[in-house]
Amino acid sequence: MDPVSVGLLVALAGGAGGEVGRQVWAGLGALVRRPFRRDGSGQAPAVSSGEAELVRLAAEPGDQGRAQALSTALAVRAVVDEDFRTHLGAWQEQAKLVRTGDGAVTSTISGGTQNGPVLQGRDFSNLTFTAPPPPPPPSSSGTPGDSAAGPTR
Repeated sequence: MDPVSVGLLVALAGGAGGEVGRQVWAGLGALVRRPFRRDGSGQAPAVSSGEAELVRLAAEPGDQGRAQALSTALAVRAVVDEDFRTHLGAWQEQAKLVRTGDGAVTSTISGGTQNGPVLQGRDFSNLTFTAPPPPPPPSSSGTPGDSAAGPTR
């Protein structure tokens, strides 16, 4: 299972995604508050549930370090609690519905003349462009036989 994206956690904690984002964030809160599934010994594993990290991130939603701590706690808990891992995977699928800016693209074109197609976006594959060759550079001489320095005598 892939770790939960730090960028996603920061965005959700900060309120990204409108109502869907709030629901996904609330779902994560409910998930980390679920009790650990006990192993055969009846003992809960000695790892963080993720709740303390979730509360800390909610208090300072822009803090990348707190988001990383939550991501790590979720990953560790997923390793030791199979039921949690299953539910976390389902939560991650739901979280994909939230537009957070993760993977955002910034394109800048400047200077000179562009001859040919310009494509701006993200995640392109198997594209082919057919374009005419660029125009020839402008001629530097006035008439045939004249040099740029002028006629010689």
